[in-house]
Parts: sequence; structure tokens; C-alpha cells
Amino acid sequence: MENNLFPTKSNLILAKNTLALSKQGYELLDKKRNLLIREMMSLVDEAAEVQSQINKIFSEAYLVLQRANIMTGIETVRDIADAVQIEDTVNVRFRSIMGVELPVVSSESTGNMPQYGMYRTSSSLDEAHEKFKQVKQLTVKLAEIENSVYRLAINIKKTQKRANALKNNTIPRYESLTKYIQGVLEEKEREDFTRLKVVKKQKNKGNNF
Repeated sequence: MENNLFPTKSNLILAKNTLALSKQGYELLDKKRNLLIREMMSLVDEAAEVQSQINKIFSEAYLVLQRANIMTGIETVRDIADAVQIEDTVNVRFRSIMGVELPVVSSESTGNMPQYGMYRTSSSLDEAHEKFKQVKQLTVKLAEIENSVYRLAINIKKTQKRANALKNNTIPRYESLTKYIQGVLEEKEREDFTRLKVVKKQKNKGNNF
């Protein structure tokens, strides 16, 4: 209870308004928290699926790469790998979910053709190239999802903390304050009514003489 808030009608209105706003704020925060949790759980499921795909394609890619090493030669494959340009085509933009900025990561495709000539290579190397390109795209997607999950988890924690503060602190305090002021004012009204009756009764007695 706020000690400096006197039990007046204006302060009662102020306390009631603050209580109403606090309850409304709690409801909005609770809805936000539930929506963010649903979004996060959906992304967690998606992350598990993408990780499963990465594991599968990685295994396939390394098997094909082993065949390419045998057919083409490890040194040749290494020379080709060293000659491939490093890609920096990853772009990041953001989308908003209930005020939470989530990344949308994309990687521009450099085309279907591998960045090496056909000389001294094999179909196994082409297949490995394609498999690892798929892994790259899936890894970009997984990075997007995991970063989104992290951002959502942080915001859910903050939202929960604010909602708890309203539910366990602000709302009970203003409920108590409203009840206290209302009780004092009602008691004052009863006293004023009783005093008025006494005054009126005494006045009537004086008029009878």
C-alpha cells in the first residue's frame, strides 16, 4: 500500500484506473507470452527436422566424396577444393513477431554448375558438390531457426518477468489500496450520514420550542 496516497475520491479513481490498466497489461503480456511460446515450440520442431536432414545429407555427401577421392585422387580433389571461391552470399533481414525481431537468413545460389572444370574430375565429385550445396542451404536455415529460438526464449523470459511483477506485486497492491480507500470513504460517508441525522434531529427539536 502506498503510504502517501490519501483516502480521497480522486485517489480512489486513480487507484481503480491503475488497477484496471495493470490487469489489462497482464492479460496482454500473458497472451504475448503464449504466442511466443507457441512460435518457439514450432521452430524447435522445425530445427529438429532440419538437423535430421543435415545429418542424413552429410552422411551421403561424405560417402560420395570418398568415391570421388578414389576415382579422382585425394590430391586432385584437394586442389579443386582450394580453387573454389569462398561464398559470402548470406543475407539477413528481419521479421517481427509480437515486437520480437527474428532473422530471416538466405543464401543466394551461385548456379547449378560447379566452380571447376570437367578435366580430371568425375561424376562422383559432381554429386558430392551437389550434396554439400544442399547441406549449406540447410545449415543456413538451421542458423536462422536457432537464432530465432534464442531470441524468442530471451523475450519470453522478459515477458514472463514483467507479467509476474504485475500479477504478484502491482495488481495485489492496488487491489488492497482500492479496497482500503473505498472502506475509509464508506466509513466516512456513514459517519457523515449519522452526524447529519443528529444535527437534523437537534434542529427539529429546536423548532418545536
